[in-house]
Amino acid sequence: MKQIFSLLTILLFSILCKAQVDSVAQQQDGVAPERSTLTFGVIYANNANYYGQKAEEKMAYIAAAASYRHKSGIYVNGVAYRLLNDSNRLVSAYSAGAGIDFKLSKRLSVDLSYNYTFYPKLSPFLQAANPHMASISVSHHGWLTTSLGGDYAFGKTNDFFSTFGISKQINLFSISDKDVVTLTPLLDVTGGTQRFYKYYVTEKNVRDSILGLFSPILGTPSGSGSTTTTKTVTSFDILSYNLKLPLAYNRSSYMIELACQLSLLGQKAQSDPGKLNSFFTASFYYQL
Repeated sequence: MKQIFSLLTILLFSILCKAQVDSVAQQQDGVAPERSTLTFGVIYANNANYYGQKAEEKMAYIAAAASYRHKSGIYVNGVAYRLLNDSNRLVSAYSAGAGIDFKLSKRLSVDLSYNYTFYPKLSPFLQAANPHMASISVSHHGWLTTSLGGDYAFGKTNDFFSTFGISKQINLFSISDKDVVTLTPLLDVTGGTQRFYKYYVTEKNVRDSILGLFSPILGTPSGSGSTTTTKTVTSFDILSYNLKLPLAYNRSSYMIELACQLSLLGQKAQSDPGKLNSFFTASFYYQL
């Protein structure tokens, strides 16, 4: 069964769900499916995750995803998100994307994609400043799977992120001859620019000012008498070190996955440097 790629950020938010389920042999060898597939998914997350970072307010969400992948490697997908604490909207954000994955050799593959996310005004998502995302990922499939990816996010700001990861799929056991339970530990490190977070802080101050908590001009608590100076951030720094542990039950047409992630933020991360963040997701995917 081919490994399911989901949001990063998810998101997962920047890279859309590309759920693909195939034979166990194909997954181990890194071989792409030889048929076209249509996949639907439902995801629950206890908090929004953006390269191991999270916003100040907790943002648990549910998401519905759909992906069509042609046997040539071309795919299109879409995701709709609903923040559980968002009582004003049925859909808190939604995304659409397209891409292609192909093999350079027996064990080397490349994925190219573009994604656009529609955010409401004054969205609480960290990445709302940059709705466009262009991505490239190169993966080597062997005893270990190693990957190197780059994401270029652009819109109101321009940010670049790079992630290097190592993973290993472990087949734990089978209940029958038609299924398998797998654990796929993944270690990765992400570096990137951080202007997106400066934008998030500014937008949050505006949202709070609407509630009368902050001055909309100064961006500071009302009556504090101080001002906040925002400087442009142009450095490229380590954002997070991540350990992901997805446990999955796989059959030929569906997959159920429970995953936890621990993210240690870099010392130069603007949001709580050195802090350990944790995330949990539960997902179900069905493939035709």
